[in-house]
Amino acid sequence: TVLILLAGLGGCTFLKVNIGEEVQPLTEKVVSGEGRDKVLLLDISGVIMGGDGEPVLGGRKKPGLIVRTREALDRARQDERVKAVVLRINSPGGGVTASDILYHELRKFKQETGVKIVAHIMDVGASGAYYAALAADAITAQPTSVTGSIGVIMYRVDVTGLMQKVGVQTVEIASGEKKGIGSPFRTLSADERKIFQDFIDSLYTRFTGLVAEERKLTPENLRKMADGRIFTSAEAKTGGLIDGVGYLDDA
Repeated sequence: TVLILLAGLGGCTFLKVNIGEEVQPLTEKVVSGEGRDKVLLLDISGVIMGGDGEPVLGGRKKPGLIVRTREALDRARQDERVKAVVLRINSPGGGVTASDILYHELRKFKQETGVKIVAHIMDVGASGAYYAALAADAITAQPTSVTGSIGVIMYRVDVTGLMQKVGVQTVEIASGEKKGIGSPFRTLSADERKIFQDFIDSLYTRFTGLVAEERKLTPENLRKMADGRIFTSAEAKTGGLIDGVGYLDDA
């Protein structure tokens, strides 16, 4: 936004010219239907990450997904006419912590208000997005949705081969033997790999524990559905990951 000052004989006038997207406060918009009671339609879309969102003009940033979700739920807490929440999910997942925070915020809202939550998966609701959906009372999906991908993954780049080719050598000076763990400038040792694997396994155990608890899956079925693969909505329903296949209006 640019404020242009026009000076004249009668005084000064400010003209507000929008040349970029502004950060706007949360406003209520009726999507469809009529009547006194409301269903809050809450979008969980894009990669789930913590912190602020994309920067806008003036150096400010749009509120991130977690902030916007929390703000919408706080507004719903204060509105006795909100009788249910529908999560419209279109996300491949994202950070473990951010997904866990979303799950926590949704579950806390449900416990404090007694308002029912239905999660509905559009194109994709996988990994961390499915993690967040576990807070819902029911999960549904489009006939063409992709879901699942239950698991945790991390990547590490090893550039030692490239450095040898170009003749570059790294000298590491650290306060402890494991301080440089994960460095791309040296080969990962067996001991370091085990440390990372134990960490990933710990996060995976929490994820699958929530799946088993919220979806009431047997250990055998959990092992079959939580090996990291993706599923069609029909397969997910058969395996117990979702409750129904249909459309947003059905949710």
